[in-house]
Amino acid sequence: APSVGLYIDGMPYFERSVVDLDIAGINGIEILRGPQGTLYGRNSTGGLINIYTYSPLEYQNTIAKLSYGSRNDLRLGLSHYQKLTQRLGLHVAGNYHRNDGFFRNIATGEKADNLKSANAEMGLAWQAAPLWTMRLNVLFDHSTQGGYPYGKYNATNNTVEVVNYNRYSSYRRNVLSAGLNWLYKGDKLHFNSQTSFQYSKDKQYIDQDFTPKDLYFVITGLKQTLVSQELTLRSANNNNRYHWIIGAFGFYQKLNNSVETQFITKDFATPKFYNNPTWGGAIYHQSTYDITKTLHASIGLRYDYERVGENYTANKYNLSTGLASNVQTATYKDHMHFNQITPRFTLSQQISANKMVYASIARGYKAGGYNVTSTTQKLPAYDPEYNWNYEIGAKLAFLNGTLQTEMSLFYIDWKHQQVTTTVPGVGNIINNAGHSNSKGFELSATYRPITSLELQANYGYTYAQFLYYKKSATVDFTGNMLPMVPKQTMSFVANYTLSNVAGLDKLMFNAALTSTGKIYWTEDNKLKQPFYALLNLKIAATKGRFTWEVWTKNTTNTHYMSYAFVSSAAFAQQGKPFMIGTSLVFKLNP
Repeated sequence: APSVGLYIDGMPYFERSVVDLDIAGINGIEILRGPQGTLYGRNSTGGLINIYTYSPLEYQNTIAKLSYGSRNDLRLGLSHYQKLTQRLGLHVAGNYHRNDGFFRNIATGEKADNLKSANAEMGLAWQAAPLWTMRLNVLFDHSTQGGYPYGKYNATNNTVEVVNYNRYSSYRRNVLSAGLNWLYKGDKLHFNSQTSFQYSKDKQYIDQDFTPKDLYFVITGLKQTLVSQELTLRSANNNNRYHWIIGAFGFYQKLNNSVETQFITKDFATPKFYNNPTWGGAIYHQSTYDITKTLHASIGLRYDYERVGENYTANKYNLSTGLASNVQTATYKDHMHFNQITPRFTLSQQISANKMVYASIARGYKAGGYNVTSTTQKLPAYDPEYNWNYEIGAKLAFLNGTLQTEMSLFYIDWKHQQVTTTVPGVGNIINNAGHSNSKGFELSATYRPITSLELQANYGYTYAQFLYYKKSATVDFTGNMLPMVPKQTMSFVANYTLSNVAGLDKLMFNAALTSTGKIYWTEDNKLKQPFYALLNLKIAATKGRFTWEVWTKNTTNTHYMSYAFVSSAAFAQQGKPFMIGTSLVFKLNP
């Protein structure tokens, strides 16, 4: 199960390689913290992101966008929402994006991270009956890009050297997603059925030594087929004091991985193939009782079952001749079963229409699995991860509702946490840490002192530590900070809008400052990114159906690491530098 679940119009996205998509017509984004297994189909331990797009029955428009920026960054977008009849709506959309790349590989003389991508969407919405609605959404996405602009990390002065490896590395991906949703909204009951299908196929080519020497080259491929079905039945919002939801979720996911490592100087290659069929099911329920008109108590329970399979074969052949060697083909076949019951408890007090406080306790769970880059029978399996999440918080409004605030305190206690590390010559491996925890707080505020001005501020602090993690007899990471978890996150956003000024319908100014750090990249905490900040600016002028934008990203050209790891040496990818660009947007119905 993913740590953070992603749903787009009810469709679950399991694989990390398919979540980087350009989605047209986003109507809203909902972010839920902590385990959400008693409300949604696929279990997740760290929270949930729900993305909702416009229904053509409720929104009709035609939108076109052309954007151009630094490094020949070109974006084209077109979307159309139309009612074909009073009960049938259609939407179609397409996006195209290209970029020359930001970082030059001095060994090849070419940009290492050029990009081309395109996608197409189609959707139908049908009011089949007064209480029944159907939505069908289909998306196809293609991406071709140069990849892995990694340079050696210099710990002495905390800098990243230029990209310098001899073979061009790249990544190609195709994704097809389709979802069919049926929704019944009656006076007493709501019923929802979500059928989803996803197929993805990618291929990546990596100069694995990341040096000008011709030592190692790796070719990997991933093919995914996913089918899932979710059914939920819930009580309608009415005057009853008791509310409930019950659901069932089932899925089948087939992953075919291939990893071929070419040892150039030794003139041989080792292609390995991993077939991982996984299927599972879950039932979940949550009951909410209104103790008083303002005090609400909820209890939820979920049961998960998952079967994970592993079929592994390995070969060896000569690079110069292409002939197989006499080494016997390695094979390995196994499967594992996992099941778990996870509860959730919530108590909330609605003080007034815009003031509430809450407390929650939830059990989190991630099933175990196999490391697809492993070559031994002892290394492939990793155990399930368990945690308890404790949270208290409040949502409060002041100054006649012009100031909206949210605050929360959290504590997470992990057992057997799944931690990803890079093993030289093998790849990324998931290990289980014995015991770890995470504690911190989050604050957010939105202030609208006048109609034309909106100010937003967010701050989060997280202290995540290994309480016990003895990786081997000689390696002990107990007391170290968890990798990939920023200690602080901060953002400040200001929007100022003027109406009917200088012959324009609207003139908007936007400034957004985001800050992150410190981030430890490795379990030993030797490789880290200090606290840094990025400033984005935008001015938009609207006249009739047209809006013209001028924008900058990373306006101060801050240097930072977006990713780092240790293989044969420490390597890092620099964050994207300063960009400037302009966009033209057309809306048929502004």
